[in-house]
Amino acid sequence: MNILVLGIGNILLMDEGVGVRLVEELERRYRFTPAIDILDGGTSGMELLESMAGRDHLIVADAVLTGKPAGSVSVLRDGEVPALFTRKLSPHQLGLADVLMALQLTGEFPRQLTLVGVEPALLESGIGLTETVECALEKALLAILDALRQSGIAVSVMPVPAAQEVSCD
Repeated sequence: MNILVLGIGNILLMDEGVGVRLVEELERRYRFTPAIDILDGGTSGMELLESMAGRDHLIVADAVLTGKPAGSVSVLRDGEVPALFTRKLSPHQLGLADVLMALQLTGEFPRQLTLVGVEPALLESGIGLTETVECALEKALLAILDALRQSGIAVSVMPVPAAQEVSCD
């Protein structure tokens, strides 16, 4: 399978960087069979066109504004995804919408598209996620792993040193 997990976001705007943090955790904690591509797309736009083209499954991790409470995790599939990006959260999302449109026009749109989004609490200048969004990482990671398993990918947990834990109630 030709699968890409793409984390996008700006790590300089607190919770806006959640997609990048999710792919970092995915790479640190798991191994996949068969191998998949995992990419930190940062705030890139059209530069991602080649990486996203012709995928069997594209899974995007990002911060999203859905109107739900901060820390909520949303999973959208296929046609639901481009519609979400008509509401601009940040500069990279306009780029993502453009890339998805370009892929459609060139006939290289992924066969399957999944967005795992986390509702941000703060989008202010600063490095690091808020505790609310930090607590949502596990649920978002499980959603990504579920999407991978649905595509036939086996997931192995890697023994890694425990990260500094946030108390999530």
